[in-house]
Amino acid sequence: MTASLLFRQSSSFLLKQSTTKTTTTMKFTAAPLALLALATPITTSAWSTAAVRSVRAVPATILHGYTTATTGESATESFRLSFAEGDDTISPWHDIPLKGNADGTYNAVIEIPKMTKAKMEVATKEPNNPIAQDMKKGKLRDYHGPIFWNYGCLPQTWENPNEEHPELKCFGDDDPIDVVEIGSKAIAMGSVTEVKPLGVIAMIDDGELDWKVIAIATDDELAKEYNDIDDVPDAVKDGIREWFRWYKTPDDKPLNGFGFDEKWLDAKNANEVIEETHDAWKKLRSGEIEAGKLWTGKN
Repeated sequence: MTASLLFRQSSSFLLKQSTTKTTTTMKFTAAPLALLALATPITTSAWSTAAVRSVRAVPATILHGYTTATTGESATESFRLSFAEGDDTISPWHDIPLKGNADGTYNAVIEIPKMTKAKMEVATKEPNNPIAQDMKKGKLRDYHGPIFWNYGCLPQTWENPNEEHPELKCFGDDDPIDVVEIGSKAIAMGSVTEVKPLGVIAMIDDGELDWKVIAIATDDELAKEYNDIDDVPDAVKDGIREWFRWYKTPDDKPLNGFGFDEKWLDAKNANEVIEETHDAWKKLRSGEIEAGKLWTGKN
């Protein structure tokens, strides 16, 4: 049985389980993909493959007053979701502040809503950095199975590909730091959501350091219960780690690895990593570090 078929079977199983009304811990027994997920009802609309042929403005967040507009058809190379504040086009990477309104919180730009498959991301090399579907060898990228959490990035951060981590001995992946939001609802693509970091794991992807911050939206019903990594159920932590370990294998890619003995680091460490990547972003934006092909609004 191929890795692609195993991944599809695993994803199909979790999609069926996600319709339950109670929180459920799930484990695959018919495949080596030990993906565990916290299945919760989806209460808001997520990424759709419906075509969008005209510019359409929608709210990104009432809290900050940002709006988003889509151009091109969804599920095509031309699709873009751009951001604005008032009449001005802004970059979700460079212009949205990192820090949230409350102490210890950050803003997350949601690129991929939970239970969807399109590999959407902030286009770091395009002017104003709209969200677009990632391309690989001329083809649009989709996950082989849905992601079970909201996925995005923290603005004003950057994993420096020129700096070697002193312990892990690998370099950053040249992107904003990733965030996995584990709340109870799907969050629409392009939303700017205030989150509370709970922990972080050091994924090693093709030799590059690719931090994954685990966080909870501050307005989620679970936010009062989750304050640090030990508050997060093991099923959720294991599910996230194993999903990211296996997700490229259907494309004949090797398993991803993890530093620090594959352990989740706590909220204190997560905040330190976020601040380190924020400092790297400041140097990138100021021109102290060469941007190369990245669009910073300053080059």
